[in-house]
Amino acid sequence: MSKASEAHAMSRYEEILDACAELYEVMPYKDITILKLAQHTSFTRTSIYNYFASKEEIFLALLKREYLAWTEDLNALAERPKDRAGFAERFSALLEKRKCMLKLLSMNLFDMEAGSRFEALVEFKRAYGASMDAVRRCLMVHTGADEEEAEGFVFALYPFLLGAYPYAEATPKQIQAMDEAGARYPRMSVGELVKALVEKLVESLELRV
Repeated sequence: MSKASEAHAMSRYEEILDACAELYEVMPYKDITILKLAQHTSFTRTSIYNYFASKEEIFLALLKREYLAWTEDLNALAERPKDRAGFAERFSALLEKRKCMLKLLSMNLFDMEAGSRFEALVEFKRAYGASMDAVRRCLMVHTGADEEEAEGFVFALYPFLLGAYPYAEATPKQIQAMDEAGARYPRMSVGELVKALVEKLVESLELRV
């Protein structure tokens, strides 16, 4: 394939992902169909299948794109001068930008992975793994943590991220139900939640000066 053809194919691939991201902001996952995606692109419903095998695979590719963007930001953070005191704030700010990623993780990950071809899942897992490597690197650069400590940080952070979005973005109905039930519900943004966790994790490390 020529460079021009590759660029054209990538442009069309990104057009589908952009449409998916836009619809996901205003519609539930279950209501977004290949037909609706086609109506928001220059594609026909049939031609979308030249790029993706299923709706789930489109969403998985969108999630992969989110992870790649997060990893790029993490790598840039790792290149900044060491800043242990400001690490939690800067780290959490990067995740505040990735609400689409966190929403997909918490709401639809199982369905996306189950409905995608194995090769597409492997490509996603590569991006997922690269983000873990970038998190480890950031932590080690900015806090002096060793490899074992960085590994513990990653495996405390990643399960936590599965619940960050639904906690921070509770609907009015959910909040009203919590109030009616008398359940305590301190309101916090994604960034505030992540910052609080990262601060506690960093405090627990045996940091070296």
